[in-house]
Amino acid sequence: MSRSRGRRLGRAGIRDVAAAAGVSITTVSDALNGKGRLPEATRRHVREVADRLGYRPSAAARTLRTGKSGLIGLTVTTYGEEPFTFTEFAYFAEMARAASSAALARGYALVILPGSTRQSPYDVWSNVALDGTVVIDPSDRDPVVTELVRQGIPVVSDGRPCGDLPVTAWVDNDHEAAVTGLLDHLAAAGARRIGLLTGTSTDTYTRLSTSAYLRWCERKGQDPVYEAYPAHDPCAGAVAADRLLARPDRPDAVYGLFDPNGTDLLAAARRYGLRVPDDLLLVCCSESAVYAGTEPPITTLSLKPGRIGTTVVQLLIDAIEGAGGNRPVQQIMPTDLIVRASSQRRRSQTTISAPRSPEQHD
Repeated sequence: MSRSRGRRLGRAGIRDVAAAAGVSITTVSDALNGKGRLPEATRRHVREVADRLGYRPSAAARTLRTGKSGLIGLTVTTYGEEPFTFTEFAYFAEMARAASSAALARGYALVILPGSTRQSPYDVWSNVALDGTVVIDPSDRDPVVTELVRQGIPVVSDGRPCGDLPVTAWVDNDHEAAVTGLLDHLAAAGARRIGLLTGTSTDTYTRLSTSAYLRWCERKGQDPVYEAYPAHDPCAGAVAADRLLARPDRPDAVYGLFDPNGTDLLAAARRYGLRVPDDLLLVCCSESAVYAGTEPPITTLSLKPGRIGTTVVQLLIDAIEGAGGNRPVQQIMPTDLIVRASSQRRRSQTTISAPRSPEQHD
């Protein structure tokens, strides 16, 4: 009894692509890696053939050929050694998902690095051979960024770096315009004294957003009403929200800079018997879909982390592969104010009354 033997189809190799495209192996390598001086038509033709054959470059072969690992890191260093699980927040989770997809599309893998450990970050990260790193919201004079650059590792920042922090490129939002726009939105809805929940860290997002609020207050002749707290502490936001609404100069509208601020402020408003939006208008910066279903739904400012994640990875890989040029690259991404019921007052005027004590429960 004879057994028929079929040849198992293997994954296409670089020689298969070269033969199908009618070019040399070197041309295929240059076309797929963005190297050499090839006509754009040739590069496009080779890529189309490679896609049709399902060719994917071998990571091991690339490491031997280029000396690169194909690994890029992503971390948050804003809070130094303070514990902070950043992937639990919607902004960072969405940004990391987009960054991971963008990295894979370029043949790299994304490694999520701890932002804080009991060991020095340099000791932990030295165990991973990184070609480059994305750092989210680096703090002023960030020592991690400085050390990575000193070791010759390209760094791209999600967030405009302070001073002369030596990053290769950065991507950020126009926080001045975003904050000004949402404060104008609250004022147009009838707010007369707008408060702010902000952070105590020195990262650019916190610093520029707070400065924009203070300048807006100065232009409008309003005394600033704000509370600051360490944003890495999940309990501190609720305490700060309570302090803000217990002030003698209680605001009739509040903007919260961080993801949990919407629910924190909503809970504090209920404790003080304040109705949202009639007595208190609310806006917070968040990417969470939860705020579409709160009672009432809360207006949110989106910083478009998906776009930012894709862009920072593209810029980092361009720098790793020598396609980024010598000058630092700077890109500004748009924001989006998603208006919901919490920032649209149902009556034309409101009376700002002194806060009462929180409701007592048995």
